[in-house]
Amino acid sequence: MIEHRRLKTWLPIGGELEAGETPLEAAVRELREETGLAGSFRLLAGALDGVPPGLIGYEEHQAGSKGLHMNFVFVCEVPASAEVVPNEEFGAFRWVDRAELERLESPLNVRQFGFVALDARWA
Repeated sequence: MIEHRRLKTWLPIGGELEAGETPLEAAVRELREETGLAGSFRLLAGALDGVPPGLIGYEEHQAGSKGLHMNFVFVCEVPASAEVVPNEEFGAFRWVDRAELERLESPLNVRQFGFVALDARWA
């Protein structure tokens, strides 16, 4: 989880799609750009045919003047030895378990998807 500087809340890594980019390609790119990490996005146990590797869900909400905000939520695996290299979008980061995720001051949907991510199993 990152402590987002502008939004002043704890969020997962994220960003916007670039022209011609799929949600999975954006997830891979945003992870690398925001943290320096390279993740392994693998098929999840029980995933339906055609679902991109690592996709755990979708959520949408109105985001003020930006209009409809569509979240494609992915989970990936990173090596335990990998080091996070923060960028200018966040001042702090931390890995969280279920108990800490429950206590975080984050939007409800962030915590809900966090629990889904923690429960995800690879195919």
